[in-house]
This record gives sequence, structure tokens and C-alpha cells, in this order.
Amino acid sequence: MEKHLVMYFTRKSIMLLRKSLLVTEFQVSKCGSHIVLRRDVLYPKRTKFSKYSKCRYIRGCEPDGTQLGFGRYGIKSLRAGRLSYRAIEAARRALIGQFNRAMSGQFRRNGKIWVRVFADLPITGKPTEVRMGRGKGNPTGWIARVSTGQILFEMDGVSLSNARQAARLAAHKLRSSTKFVQWS
Repeated sequence: MEKHLVMYFTRKSIMLLRKSLLVTEFQVSKCGSHIVLRRDVLYPKRTKFSKYSKCRYIRGCEPDGTQLGFGRYGIKSLRAGRLSYRAIEAARRALIGQFNRAMSGQFRRNGKIWVRVFADLPITGKPTEVRMGRGKGNPTGWIARVSTGQILFEMDGVSLSNARQAARLAAHKLRSSTKFVQWS
């Protein structure tokens, strides 16, 4: 029997979910404000265009998503950039793995993790040894744009020391520099 995984999303992510239904490798079913999935890789089912332009990084700090809204602890980005869907998933797994090792089952009962970023922009790439020209390459993956000060993950139901250790492990998986924040 397969275990189901529960992920919690923010209001901004839920709006994206309503616009484009999410699909995983196998199945997605919506239950209220969270999503139960069988496979872990999330990406949009449909987008308006199959290929987007890269656009430039947002230099400043956007006011949305810069403060903790759900959990007591969080991981905040210190600079603007892009995060791939694989990096987001690897960081999420690092958080869950650390909590399961440290708390031995208590995390499954009491702990929660909120993913505050969603990779919704396709990235294209051309195969190797292909001559220039002949249009843009095929979509190869998904990225999320991250602004300075944006909260990436939130945690609750864990101790401060466990949250710090998990945030340190998750920060190694992410490309941008991050900071551990705490609700005050």
C-alpha cells in the first residue's frame, strides 16, 4: 500500500493551483487547502504558453511573502534568483528527513512543513552539438523566481534546535543564500 504525502501551500500558491491544475507523475487529488499526492514532483498541468522568456532578476524586495504566515520557523532567501523544481524538492526532502531522524515519529503527528515557492515557469534547452538557429529549444524543466527576502519554507511543531539543523541541511540543497528566521 502506497503512502500519501500531504503538502501545504500558501494563498499565492493556491491561486496558481486554481489557474492551472497540478499534475504529478501519477495522480493528484485536492482536499480542501492541501494536496495529497503519490509522486513528489510538482509542475503545472497546463500553461498559457509552452515557452517563456527568461526575464531579469527582481533586484528589490517584494512585500508579499517576506514574513512568516503559517509556521514558527522559516527559511528566507537573501538574494533574488531562480530555483529549479528539483532543488525545491530536494530541500523539502532534506527537511522531512531531518525531522524524521531527530524526532522519531513525533513529526508525523505534530509537525508541518509549508512550501511557499512553486516552480511554474518552463526552462528550455537545446540538445548538445546542435547548430545555432532554428528556434528555441524544447522545455526541459521548471523554475521558480525568488525575490530578496522571500520565505521559501515554513515549519511548525518542531523544536528550535531541530528546525535550525533542518534549515541548515535544506540550505545546502538550494542555489541561493538563505537565512533561518523565527516568529517573534
